[in-house]
Amino acid sequence: MSHRGVRIAAAAASVAIALTALAACAPEPTATPSVTPSATTPSPTPIATRSPGATPAAHALLPTDCRAILTDRVLAELDGIPLNDPAVGPSGVQEDGSLVCIWADPAADTTKLMTTISVMSRGPALELLNGLDGEHKFTCYTPDGGTRCEATWKDKDYPVTDGRTVFWRDDILIDTRFSNLAPSGYTAAIIASVFG
Repeated sequence: MSHRGVRIAAAAASVAIALTALAACAPEPTATPSVTPSATTPSPTPIATRSPGATPAAHALLPTDCRAILTDRVLAELDGIPLNDPAVGPSGVQEDGSLVCIWADPAADTTKLMTTISVMSRGPALELLNGLDGEHKFTCYTPDGGTRCEATWKDKDYPVTDGRTVFWRDDILIDTRFSNLAPSGYTAAIIASVFG
């Protein structure tokens, strides 16, 4: 073989090796993530906009009244705590149809319960649930036909318990954050009200 033929063969072999190396670097296809127990630091969750993958029926399920979604027993535990005081932030029905309920006295330093009920399709919901990681250990399980993840922890500034509960089912996300205010049966009451 001539020197020119050897150089061409060597160049072709170099290209083949480079293509093989690049192919080895290509990302593996990933399966849809599954919800596993994890942990998170509390941070505000943006109110979901109308999710294109969500079913139209999900939008019809969104409630519009923060009191109507709770049982009399839960409301009795919240008796005397202001609901949706403008001083604690935006609340009530939002432009995208989501509902934000904030039970808090603006004069209190820590006692607060905030729930956002919004439409979120499966993909973003799984990302949110699987992303609950950080310093707080979340427990995830599948009650009431949906997925629920929850955790509690000691407040860093006050001797009270803080926490978060996230429930997703049928393109509806119920996301509750609380500090020193966790009425028994609160999330269960909302789930029963929304899904019947």
